[in-house]
Amino acid sequence: MADRPRSFTRAELESFRGTEVPDLVGPDVRLLFVGINPGLWTAAVQTHFAHPGNRFYPALLRAGILEHPVDPAAGMTDDDRRRVLARGVGITNLVRRATARADELGATELREGGERLLATVERVRPRVVAVAGITAYRTAFGDRKAQGGRQPEPLAGAELWVVPNPSGLNAHETVETLAAAYAEPARAAGLLPPG
Repeated sequence: MADRPRSFTRAELESFRGTEVPDLVGPDVRLLFVGINPGLWTAAVQTHFAHPGNRFYPALLRAGILEHPVDPAAGMTDDDRRRVLARGVGITNLVRRATARADELGATELREGGERLLATVERVRPRVVAVAGITAYRTAFGDRKAQGGRQPEPLAGAELWVVPNPSGLNAHETVETLAAAYAEPARAAGLLPPG
């Protein structure tokens, strides 16, 4: 995807509002990461967590979940996608439509996204699901008191975790703290050795 631009004007990004990004799932997903919804940059390059300020891929690399760096800002290459899937990692979103910010989503949309996620987990059958974002998780699943970490109840048979959102807007997290948080569900999924 070297022909993709590495920057966009505001008007160019706005043109991707409402665009969907396909799930990245393969036949052997052991750990399914769940974002809130695609951002405009993500929609523009059709790659999850693609905004240059997002710490998702650096955190996965730091945790050892991925073995090769991914620079998604210009869009993942086919090799990037194969490597992610070969590690048993999949990526989806609660809500499919792209917005500039997650706070543009309504509670009904998030609840419907929770139902869609349940259907996705039933179809894909990952060992572990990790939802990135406690506030969206609480709304999507009607659990106002949920805390981060492993959840007491599974989701369609998968161990369920809530992990921090890697967005650059989540200023109190760093690549290091995200890597530590993401390593826990990765261990549960068998992607990393026990800690």
